[in-house]
Amino acid sequence: MTTAATSTHPGGTDLRALLAGLNPRLHPAPRRFLFVAHDQAAARIPEALMMFREDEGVTLIVDHDLEGREVVADRLLWAQITLGVESSLDAVGMMAAVSAALAARGISCNPVSAFLHDHVFVPWNRREDALAALANLSS
Repeated sequence: MTTAATSTHPGGTDLRALLAGLNPRLHPAPRRFLFVAHDQAAARIPEALMMFREDEGVTLIVDHDLEGREVVADRLLWAQITLGVESSLDAVGMMAAVSAALAARGISCNPVSAFLHDHVFVPWNRREDALAALANLSS
């Protein structure tokens, strides 16, 4: 006899319900991914939306002000799309479906899962295409 696993995390786990309730929201300002050495990370942490330590250094996601002093013409800017549905950390398949829908349109994505919501970072110049793909996935 097999019993269904139950989630110990808040948020939904039913894939159909999660996809139907994606409710993607675009943040208005672009973001940047930065890579810094471990000894330089502490100075940048206050501005970080996300930080992840790897053996080689620290990856940070930070705001990028297009009017600011750090306009970077040679680096890709990212749009942050927050999926409004509250998904459990142990939900299966949602981010796979999201990334597949984006990949079908040739849109690269970098997903980040937080405690209550998932976030997808897509190239800034493809943000509207990505929203359309996610709306299509939700319907």
